[in-house]
Amino acid sequence: MTAGPPVPLPAAPPVRFDAVTTRLRDGTPALIRPIVPADKDLLRRGLRELSEESRVRRFMRPVSELTDEQLAYFTEVDGWDHFAWVAVRADAPDEGLGVARYVRIPGEPTVAEAAVTVVDAHQGQGLGTLLLSMLALAARAAGIERFRGYVMAENRPIREIAEEFGAEARFDSPGVLRIEVPLQPAEVPGSAARRALRAIARRLRVPLGGAQESS
Repeated sequence: MTAGPPVPLPAAPPVRFDAVTTRLRDGTPALIRPIVPADKDLLRRGLRELSEESRVRRFMRPVSELTDEQLAYFTEVDGWDHFAWVAVRADAPDEGLGVARYVRIPGEPTVAEAAVTVVDAHQGQGLGTLLLSMLALAARAAGIERFRGYVMAENRPIREIAEEFGAEARFDSPGVLRIEVPLQPAEVPGSAARRALRAIARRLRVPLGGAQESS
C-alpha cells in the first residue's frame, strides 16, 4: 500500500489582542492596537512626520515615500509570523504616533527581527518602551523567545530602550549594531521595562511566565 500525498499542516492561528488606551508622559492620549490593512494611509502619513534622521534610523537609508508593495507588506500581516502594533492619538485616530513590529526569521522559529518607530514629536515620552513591551508579549504568545534588530550605532534612543530589556549588542558592520533582546521577563533588568511588561501583561491578559512580580 503506497502512502498518499502529505496532508498540509494547518496554519498557525493569529495572535489576537484587544486595543489598549493609555497616556504618554506629556498627557497625550494614546490608543495602541494591532495593525490592519486599512492602515496604509496612516503609515504613509506617519512617514511624513518622521525627520530625515529618524527615517534613516528606521530604514538604514533615506526614504521619502513607501511603495504600494511596502505598504501591503507592512499592513497585511498574518498575526503570527508577522505582527505589528500601531499607536495613534486616542482623540484623533488618524494621527499616528508609532509602530512596533516583529517578523519571524526563516530557519530560526524562536527568533524574530523587531523594529520600533516613534514619530519625532512624541519621542522621549515612554511610547518606545511601551511598544516594545507590547511587542514582546505578542511575540511570546507566538512562541518567539528572542528579538533581533539592526540599528545604527548612533541611534541612542532605541539603544537605550533595548538596554532596558537586557539587550546584547555587537557590531554587525561598520556603524551598524546587531542587537539581541531576550524575551524572558526574568532576564529583563530595567525596572521601567519590567513595570511596563507587568502592566501591559495584566491589561492584555497574558501570563508573564517567570517574571518577578516583587521586583
